[in-house]
Amino acid sequence: MITVSNVSLNFNGQKLFSGADLKFLPGNCYGVIGANGAGKSTFLRILSGDLEPTTGQVIIPPGQRLSTLKQNQFAYDAYPVLDTVIMGNQRLYDIMKEKEALYEKPDFTDADGEKAAELEGEFAEMDGWNAESDAAALLTGLGIPVSMHTMLMSDLSGGDRIKVLLAQALFGNPDILLLDEPTNNLDNQSVAWLESFLMSFPGTLIVVSHDRWFLNNICTHIVDIDYNQVRMYVGNYDFWYESSKLMQRLMSDQKKRRDEKILELKAFIQRFSSNKSKAKQATSRRQLLDQLTVEEMPASSRRYPYVAFTPDREAGKDILTVDGITYTSEDGVKLLDGVTFLVTRGQKIALVGNEQAATALFRILTEEIQPAGGSFKWGVTISTSYFPHDNTPYFEGSDKTMMEWFAQYSPEQLETYMRQFLGRMLFSGDDVYKPVKVLSGGEKVRLMLSRMMLSGANFLMLDQPTNHLDLESITAVNNALIAFPGTVIFTCHDHQFVSTVADRIIELHDDGTMTDYNMGYEDYLARKSQEK
Repeated sequence: MITVSNVSLNFNGQKLFSGADLKFLPGNCYGVIGANGAGKSTFLRILSGDLEPTTGQVIIPPGQRLSTLKQNQFAYDAYPVLDTVIMGNQRLYDIMKEKEALYEKPDFTDADGEKAAELEGEFAEMDGWNAESDAAALLTGLGIPVSMHTMLMSDLSGGDRIKVLLAQALFGNPDILLLDEPTNNLDNQSVAWLESFLMSFPGTLIVVSHDRWFLNNICTHIVDIDYNQVRMYVGNYDFWYESSKLMQRLMSDQKKRRDEKILELKAFIQRFSSNKSKAKQATSRRQLLDQLTVEEMPASSRRYPYVAFTPDREAGKDILTVDGITYTSEDGVKLLDGVTFLVTRGQKIALVGNEQAATALFRILTEEIQPAGGSFKWGVTISTSYFPHDNTPYFEGSDKTMMEWFAQYSPEQLETYMRQFLGRMLFSGDDVYKPVKVLSGGEKVRLMLSRMMLSGANFLMLDQPTNHLDLESITAVNNALIAFPGTVIFTCHDHQFVSTVADRIIELHDDGTMTDYNMGYEDYLARKSQEK
């Protein structure tokens, strides 16, 4: 359990939040959400004790062990993988090392024997004899094979190091678990394993994540950091999102009588209470929602960018033919080997698997690079727009302001038009005069999406469009692609995004070949699970 009492934080002269009073209880999972820069990770640092609040206090009962997902992936480079995981319970690891040092002493004394017996007793109480097997099970579940368990952390890739640090956080049954973006760098199988593990976690679980699917599956509560306030609501992310929109709509409609509002809200709560979900969290959420009152419904002031892609013309019958595309990277890795597929009108295709291969394919289709073999052909009615994985060339070295940058792509040069358009993408006031080279990653992505919206293209190519975006912007882009009447090829790490947009999956394998699945993402995952 964690009790937060009147916690405030001023950071570099800026108030992030103030007067937070919350209680986090065992058996519940709390998803922390908020716009980029709202202070989500900072809030977790306050809870963990890594950062002192400006006012207030965080109270954790004595004897409760708190575990966090470490962010410095190089901190354990000198240690073997298995040892790094066991260090998640530092006291247990210290006992192991102290025992080893005692038993290796050439002049083992009676006093050493007494100390060893004392350590052995504590070691057994902490289930130390199962430590290595428990650590190995965590690593295997997260996709780290047994052959890597004895390797040094310094020999692992960045993605694998993060998996090991996640296993470290999960190790040893902590009472309180704080996880900041735990699904980053995890494949679908590892995310599914992590969800299952956290479903049965009996302690207090607090998570920061941009993965809506993950939040929906595991969360019993949402902690919303919005406009300098930290508020807690019952339910998962979808419940928070839908109910906050409903509350905003009802609060703005002064003609509705209060009784009508209450009936509508109660019907909404009942609908979510009966939603199908994973057993433990679903039961917990149902019990919590059954007790919910209308006054406890979220009324968020969060703003969502307006994202909509409208083609200037309808596409004809011929869309895109890709025939035998082959490509080898500059460092000699064959990324594409005889890739062949036909795109028909209105399809929304997700590229999964080898991300380097997907980026290479996009760059070939936009003629940024040339294939070593094969060809592709666009239909004569097709107009395209491309969202690149790396947008650096569009901004680096530019002295243009946001308004000047936007004007390069705007069909209308009136400042009022451009200000209105940028305003809908959450750029307002003097923001439009900021140099584009100093914009944040999320701001640059919103500009790139604005550029695509202006294009009027009927064929969209998007390579990881949700990177750097907050949940509100991800939701807006997700909904825009669902509504888009044209054709789309895209890559994305967001499970819900892919699941709700794609009607066809093309898997790009590490050897450069591909497999075409004429089905949605959930059916694809089920097929892959059966194949194993």
